Amino acid sequence: MFLKVGTYRNEAQIVAIVIGSLASFTSGMVLAWPSPFIPKIVTDKENYNLTHKEASYIPILNTVGLLISLPFTLLLPDRFGRKPTLLFSGVPFAACWILKYFFTNLYVLYFARFVAGLGDALLLSSLPLYIGEVAIPEVRGVWGNSLIVSGYLGQFLMNIVGSYLSVKDTSLICLSVPIVFVISFSFMPESPYFYIMKGKYEEAKTSLRKFRLKENIDDEFLTLKSDVQRQMSESGTIKDLFFIKSNRRALVAGLFMRISQMLSGLFVFISYTQFIFLKAGGNVDPSVSAIIYTGLAATLFLVASVFAEKLGRKKSLSISLVLSAVVLLLEGFYFYVDQYIKEIDLSNLKWFPLAGMLVFLIFVSFGVAIIPTLMLSELFSASIKAKAVSIVMAAYAISYVLMNTLFYQLTSSLGLCAPFFVFGICNIVSAFLVGILVPETKGKTLEDIQQDLKSN
Repeated sequence: MFLKVGTYRNEAQIVAIVIGSLASFTSGMVLAWPSPFIPKIVTDKENYNLTHKEASYIPILNTVGLLISLPFTLLLPDRFGRKPTLLFSGVPFAACWILKYFFTNLYVLYFARFVAGLGDALLLSSLPLYIGEVAIPEVRGVWGNSLIVSGYLGQFLMNIVGSYLSVKDTSLICLSVPIVFVISFSFMPESPYFYIMKGKYEEAKTSLRKFRLKENIDDEFLTLKSDVQRQMSESGTIKDLFFIKSNRRALVAGLFMRISQMLSGLFVFISYTQFIFLKAGGNVDPSVSAIIYTGLAATLFLVASVFAEKLGRKKSLSISLVLSAVVLLLEGFYFYVDQYIKEIDLSNLKWFPLAGMLVFLIFVSFGVAIIPTLMLSELFSASIKAKAVSIVMAAYAISYVLMNTLFYQLTSSLGLCAPFFVFGICNIVSAFLVGILVPETKGKTLEDIQQDLKSN
């Protein structure tokens, strides 16, 4: 059922967001690829001949590629447009699957993951901007989460396909997604914000008509033009991002939410889903557990988009962090007892690791899993948005690498309980900081949010 607000029909906005999010779907498949395939390629000595240590670098190399690529991609959305930048992300994603199809060499495999990081940099530099600028607040509040939901749908598909097919067959299937994305998104309009930024007012009006599905958009165009020109009249240097109060508040909020999202353990668990369930030694096959986990994640995040919009951004984020912290600490206690207190028999609780992780997903679904990504499209002024988003994504990439490395090191040295305790404590601290650092953006236009940041 499509949303209707006032005299607008919003089908065009929703279709553009969903098709644009196919790039995120591909990114999700890349992100989850290590979960089903690291166990396979480590044991496949004939084709890959990898050690566990060599394989441990695979989950982070796409993020290293993202981090290195960001300085080269951060200006592209403002210079060439949101749409062309997002379209170009399909090229490195396609290259990643082609390389995995034809080569089994360790370093080519590393390179394929690194190249996918360029696709992530292009995607994350442009898609949040595009979603925030083409959608009215009511559409953005629900469908703005398409970036994260489609990413988890991609992870779900990867865990299904990767559990039953080879690297080659999976690569061939995954290659079709960026091809479909590039073809279909070519027909979507550019953001009217970008056209106004470039002084292309007739193109902006045409874009608005396509997104609103109505001819008379003059009043909205004049309001949008005034808002964008006011924002663009502000200085937009990197220095201004730190020294202008509204920019600084937005940057602190964006950085905090992205880093707290990483410290929650959510993305680490996606990369190591099968590994965690294999170590847990439950009654359910690890590959089946991974499918259940990522399938529930995609479903919950889709449903939770509506729930979080009703509850509000700050409240959703705080409650989500507190509840997920409780679950992680209980999981950590389970693994601690299992490893260090052998006299306690846990044979009747083998179901707990999977059940706990599923409950964790329920609690993160309406807050920490979706709110940081959604608000990334809302927080920043047009004059500084592309630079700010790139800085936030650089922090995301660094924290992703650090958290994956931390997970591996803690698990190797102290056992599986250690990362769960660390992530649980981090969530408690983050929940406290939400009330101090995060503004409420529910139901507000992008200009309203900027005025709030200036006045509070």
